Amino acid sequence: MIQQISDAELEIMKIIWGNPQEVTLFPHIMDGLAARGKPCQKNTLIVLLSRLMNKGFLSARKIGRRNEYTMLISETEYQTAQTKNFLDKIYEGSAKGLVSNLISGDLLADEEYEELKRLLEKGKGKQ
Repeated sequence: MIQQISDAELEIMKIIWGNPQEVTLFPHIMDGLAARGKPCQKNTLIVLLSRLMNKGFLSARKIGRRNEYTMLISETEYQTAQTKNFLDKIYEGSAKGLVSNLISGDLLADEEYEELKRLLEKGKGKQ
C-alpha cells in the first residue's frame, strides 16, 4: 500500500516526477521549489527528503558530497492509489458516484466532458 504524503512532500515529488533525468540532484529540487513559489530551507528539505525515503518514495545515493535521488513510486502509481483511497472514503468505492457528481455539479469543462465520454465509449481498454 502506498502511503499518503504531506503537501510539502508532494511538491518535492512533483519536481522529481517532472525531471526527465533518472536521478534528481538536491539543487534541482531547491530550484524547482523556488520556481513554484515555495522556497524551502536546506535543512527542511533534507528532513522532507528523508521522510520520502522512509515512506518508500525515493532512494538516495551519495556521490561525493552530493545526493542523487531516484523515485521508487511513479506519479501514475501515486495518483491511482490516491484516487482509489478518495473513491473508497468519499464515494464508498463508486466511480459512478464520482463521475455523476462531476457532471451534475457542473465541474467539468465541455472538452473534459467530451473526452470523458469518448473514454467511456471506448471501454476499459488502455489508452
